[in-house]
Amino acid sequence: MRINKFLAEQGVASRRESDELIKTGRVAINGKKANLGDDVLASDTVTIDGKILSHKVKYEYYLLNKPKGCVSTVSDDKGRKTVMNFLPENAGRVFPVGRLDYDTEGMLLLTNDGDLAYRLTSPKSEIPKTYLVRVEGTITASQLNRVRAGVEIERGIVTKKCKVTVLETDKTYTKMQIVLTEGKNREIRKMFEIVGKTVNFIKRTKIGDLTLSGLDRGAVRRLSQEEIYYLKNL
Repeated sequence: MRINKFLAEQGVASRRESDELIKTGRVAINGKKANLGDDVLASDTVTIDGKILSHKVKYEYYLLNKPKGCVSTVSDDKGRKTVMNFLPENAGRVFPVGRLDYDTEGMLLLTNDGDLAYRLTSPKSEIPKTYLVRVEGTITASQLNRVRAGVEIERGIVTKKCKVTVLETDKTYTKMQIVLTEGKNREIRKMFEIVGKTVNFIKRTKIGDLTLSGLDRGAVRRLSQEEIYYLKNL
């Protein structure tokens, strides 16, 4: 098993974040500094910051209705509240699957199942994620069609086609439902900035067909076996 996958399954961090831990020399295999691409055998002793990691993994899966005002990371060097603060005290070492911005709320999964996390966040999977979005003022058909078709949010970075449905509008705001199959950093806000609109609310409501199911803002629960099976087979 590759070292970054092993760390992800231990709930240390995502595969991408594990690569950074390896690069900074915090990970060792049998007392020697680990390198990207190293494999881990069942007989190997793996440590992070000198702490030995077990080879036995019990997978845990949580669903959080993330509120605004917290970051989707395991820790924060600025001392801000993280999504980990909402987990029960007996939760294992899990990490957030992808990220929601500090000011974005809604559905966030947390797990130590590295394979599932990778599948749900990989652009190749094209798993639909649904959001409620509110922008200031009205929005024209031309602006909507530009967003639907994909816009260049940064030099050389163009968003994929997406589904946008207007739910409610008046002179002061427009509320929409947006379905994306990718997850670029601050993607929704940047998409609308390009067409001249300011986003003042984003809430992720679904991943595939999995919903928040009446979960209150800031509340968390374990996923059912049926939900876990569904996500693994998306």
